[in-house]
Amino acid sequence: MSIDTSPVVDDATRLTTQPTPAAPAGPSQGRRQLLAPVRRTWRQLTSMRTALLLLFLLALASVPGSFLPQRNLNPVAVQDYLRANPTLGPVLDRLGAFDAFAAPWFAAVYLLLFISLVGCLGPRIRLHAKALRTPPPPVPRVLSRLPSTDRWESAAEPRAVLDEARAALKGWRLVERPGGLSAEKGYLRETGNLLFHVSLVGLLIGIAMGALLGFKGTVLVKEGDGFANTVLSYDDITPGRLFDAARLEPFSFQLKDFRATYADNGTALTFNADLTYKDDVDAAGRPYDLRVNHPLVTGGAKTYLLGHGYAPRVVVTDREGNELEQTVVCLPQGPEFISTCAIKVPDAAGEQLGFEGIFTPTTVQDPETGRVTSVHPRADAPALTVQAFRGDLRMDRGEPQSVYALDKTELVAVDGGTPRTLLPGQTWQLPGGGSLRFVETTEWATFQVTQDPGKLLALVAGTGMIVGLCLSLFVRRRRVWVRAVAVPGPAGGQAPPGRTVVEVAGLARQGAEAFAPEFTALAARLRSTAPPAPDLPAPDLPAPALSPREDST
Repeated sequence: MSIDTSPVVDDATRLTTQPTPAAPAGPSQGRRQLLAPVRRTWRQLTSMRTALLLLFLLALASVPGSFLPQRNLNPVAVQDYLRANPTLGPVLDRLGAFDAFAAPWFAAVYLLLFISLVGCLGPRIRLHAKALRTPPPPVPRVLSRLPSTDRWESAAEPRAVLDEARAALKGWRLVERPGGLSAEKGYLRETGNLLFHVSLVGLLIGIAMGALLGFKGTVLVKEGDGFANTVLSYDDITPGRLFDAARLEPFSFQLKDFRATYADNGTALTFNADLTYKDDVDAAGRPYDLRVNHPLVTGGAKTYLLGHGYAPRVVVTDREGNELEQTVVCLPQGPEFISTCAIKVPDAAGEQLGFEGIFTPTTVQDPETGRVTSVHPRADAPALTVQAFRGDLRMDRGEPQSVYALDKTELVAVDGGTPRTLLPGQTWQLPGGGSLRFVETTEWATFQVTQDPGKLLALVAGTGMIVGLCLSLFVRRRRVWVRAVAVPGPAGGQAPPGRTVVEVAGLARQGAEAFAPEFTALAARLRSTAPPAPDLPAPDLPAPALSPREDST
């Protein structure tokens, strides 16, 4: 016969610190364990702290777009920056700093912020909707513990005191319970907070709609020329990633005249572009005075006036007497509108002709050096200074080149490269045949056409953000309780008729200093309608039989 000497372990002898053996995990518990990291990540992402951090990161990610040139706005400036910074420029280019608002890291922050705001707003909206349906809490058991209190005895009836309190608290959410009145005000504070964040989500959606479905195009139009709103008519376009050319508004306009006025010191005063436009193919032309910040609105498109310059009209004659009339666009290079341009005649008889020109609107010439310049942007004394070249303009080789510059690789200067200054009406007879005549001065203007389907949503959202911010800053959440109880007399019998103990208390969740005068005024109004009675021995007030939940403030 053997005796089992192994220790007996049961619930009575097991140490309390010994862990209980884990039960085998079932299928549902295994799924919960697998989803636990996902839930923790979601809770962290949708917290308000994360939303604020992402909002800060979004502002930080926008900094490169404010300080560095952007390709979609000024590609020439980007190339100049890369040439001026051969070490730092390529690094910034690889990071997407010159196209900041389309960079992957900007899109990642943008999307995370959107998801975070939507995720944290859902529960907050549900809680606020529940709070709006919940009546104010009952009168606390001991009102003297609250920050703002007042107590006195009055000869008025309890009913009269509560009626006067109800009138004084007009506009508050009121709930009357036996022996007391509960009032609460300031729900708009949380409503404004939610409105601000919902509007922020709407603003993000509006910006995204503009980036995906919007369109922006720039075109240069000379006086007398027209424009039709088609993709091929633009000099530069920036379409949204999901934009469809079929959504372009069917309008056109003609630039009849452009006028600019300047002060004596050269400061620009006004810019006016006289247009005749049609908002449909078969519509009749209507005049419009296009000015700065006064765009032409046609359907969902807006046409803005961006800039202007001069376009001298010239007539080039080749060796055989063939004439070619051109209106040459000159690009301004400074506030005095000293402008550069190029005149190209690829079909001239014999060798091709090319001219480099400098246009000066108010021309003065140095008598010693012979150099010309301009002293004012207004065309008071216009002149065109040109150099002539013969040879191959390289325009038939399929190589892209600027219409505003002359490729002199295979050109030979005429007359030794000596420039010639022409006034309106003057002609330069070229050595070897041909001529150039400066006819008159006209002007050109640049226009930007935009279509942004999200602009209305962005406007409404921006207005909602301002309203919500004002509500959350200036509205205060506060509560007031009034208790009016008839009490027995000091001898244990019935109290004198109308003897009532009045207690008033208040609690401000925000802005306690601003709530103090409001509470004082309320208590003073009640004291005026229910004045304190003559001094009597303090009664013994029985504690109201309230539940623990009703004791909460």
